[in-house]
Amino acid sequence: MVNSAAPGKLLALDVGMRRIGVAVCDPLWLSVRPLTVVVRRSRNEDFAELARLVAVQEVVRVICGLPLNMDGSEGSQAQTVRKWALRLAQALRAILGRPVPVAFWDERLTTFAAEEWLAGQTDRRGAQPGEDAVAAAVLLQSYLDARRSGDPLDFGSIDLPPRQQETEPE
Repeated sequence: MVNSAAPGKLLALDVGMRRIGVAVCDPLWLSVRPLTVVVRRSRNEDFAELARLVAVQEVVRVICGLPLNMDGSEGSQAQTVRKWALRLAQALRAILGRPVPVAFWDERLTTFAAEEWLAGQTDRRGAQPGEDAVAAAVLLQSYLDARRSGDPLDFGSIDLPPRQQETEPE
């Protein structure tokens, strides 16, 4: 269950057809920041890059944006993201040698909020973080705010068991 997660870094994903926005929070869930945008190439390359980010950032759980319809129902795009996230969870377990839970969170209006945030933000060099990464940060902040306020976190999750080691024949 998602509510029982112990603190540790979370990685949020705003999954799109061409890009995946990535954001991360600190281990105590106090601050969120956009991390990067992964330009999609192939499933294997995308999963390898996400596994690298999970390892480098020492992530304990991935939060995957779920593109719900405005009425809260799940359409074909939400089902596609759920299938993709299951494949991601399987790939993370295979690549990292350990399961990494994937929780789903409502991503409605995150792109709109990201556009508003970006309208007033630039870093010291005048550059802006990618909109997709900011959308992932908005998603992650929404998830953390809901946890703090005790809101139900009932969009589902994927918690794979550890891979079983093959035993050698005697």
